[in-house]
Amino acid sequence: MAARTKSAKERPSYRCTECGWQTAKWLGRCPECQAWGTVEEYGAPAVRTTTPGRVTTSAVPIGQVDGRQATARSTGVPELDRVLGGGLVPGAVVLVAGEPGVGKSTLLLDVAAKSASDEHRTLYVTGEESASQVRLRADRIHAIDDHLYLAAETDLAAVLGHLDAVKPSLLILDSVQTVASPEIDGAPGGMAQVREVAGALIRASKERGMSTLLVGHVTKDGAIAGPRLLEHLVDVVLHFEGDRHARLRLVRGVKNRYGTTDEVGCFELHDEGITGLADPSGLFLTRRAEPVPGTCLTVTLEGRRPLVAEVQALTVDSQIPSPRRTTSGLETSRVSMMLAVLEQRGRISALGKRDIYSATVGGVKLSEPAADLAVALALASAASDTPLPKNLVAIGEVGLAGEVRRVTGVQRRLSEAHRLGFTHALVPADPGRVPDGMKVLEVADMGDALRVLPRSRRREAPRDEGDRR
Repeated sequence: MAARTKSAKERPSYRCTECGWQTAKWLGRCPECQAWGTVEEYGAPAVRTTTPGRVTTSAVPIGQVDGRQATARSTGVPELDRVLGGGLVPGAVVLVAGEPGVGKSTLLLDVAAKSASDEHRTLYVTGEESASQVRLRADRIHAIDDHLYLAAETDLAAVLGHLDAVKPSLLILDSVQTVASPEIDGAPGGMAQVREVAGALIRASKERGMSTLLVGHVTKDGAIAGPRLLEHLVDVVLHFEGDRHARLRLVRGVKNRYGTTDEVGCFELHDEGITGLADPSGLFLTRRAEPVPGTCLTVTLEGRRPLVAEVQALTVDSQIPSPRRTTSGLETSRVSMMLAVLEQRGRISALGKRDIYSATVGGVKLSEPAADLAVALALASAASDTPLPKNLVAIGEVGLAGEVRRVTGVQRRLSEAHRLGFTHALVPADPGRVPDGMKVLEVADMGDALRVLPRSRRREAPRDEGDRR
């Protein structure tokens, strides 16, 4: 029995150098992090037990806990404060993720300068750029402050040393994947390194009462790179979204221990930096003296914020056997569904043999079903070459049977449309309280909705030579 126990202790074990996963036999691929060639042999782990230790802080009744220590401090950027729930809480760790070039570094450098003051120093640590490159960006966006400290470091020990020297109230690390600890095996950005760096900075933030903003990379499919453990460790996770060819940028809260995740911050990226948009609906509209065929307005909800957006559609005679279907800012599957509903339920047969192009204005992406009615009316208006009435918005989800279904937040959507001067609206049945001075038409199906198109003869297609004879 003793020999059997001894042989069990001397049995070799294997561990993944990336994530630390352990196993009793060698594998070519780690089943935890899916990395190849990272499982290596090491000594059998010793059995450890944790004994009770000295208590650092005595437990007190929850009513006696001072809640003022968790009071948020403004970042100086109102749109970011909206998403954070009022600002940065001392000791909070925020992960900001986004695609390369979307504007994360520009926004955080602006936050670093505006939040710096005599009582609150800010330390900006860059691991991807040199200090001179960051200085050039700071000059361009006017983010120069005497209480903003800048350091270019990729070593975790050096970063912790800067914390002791500067004693900042706010730390910004750009990015967490570029910093590594020499005590951990693996390249910077690996799972083990990211876990160690994030854990050390989180401990420092909690001990010092220092707010921390970590920049994280994203993968091709938009997920945060590195282990999901990083998202669980931090207090707030923000996604920075936007098309690099458009001016609009959205900061969306995915996780927030200090506030709601229903808020969205809107920003405009331009040559002189990035600025918050308290009223971004103007980016998504095209003001015209007269209505144009193929355009329809809707009100979408980004979090709890209503935004008026414009949907445009264009149909032309196809020159190829398989007509084109091109979308921008809209889901292709939703547009295809609306085409099928219009052809089957709306009796519009001219769409099947035409090239159809549909898009949104200003780079906004409409993914919620509440934009279905506006997409369908824009397509019908383009097919008949008939403009919709002026100052009209359409709100509602369209089913495959042609029915117009109710959506959430109709009253908020109508209030936003009324504030911007729109006087007519198409909505599903029972919209609730309607703003004074706004005419609302309740529609039950696509047949009712298509009646808003003025009666006019559709544009005739050119006939071929055989028809002329």
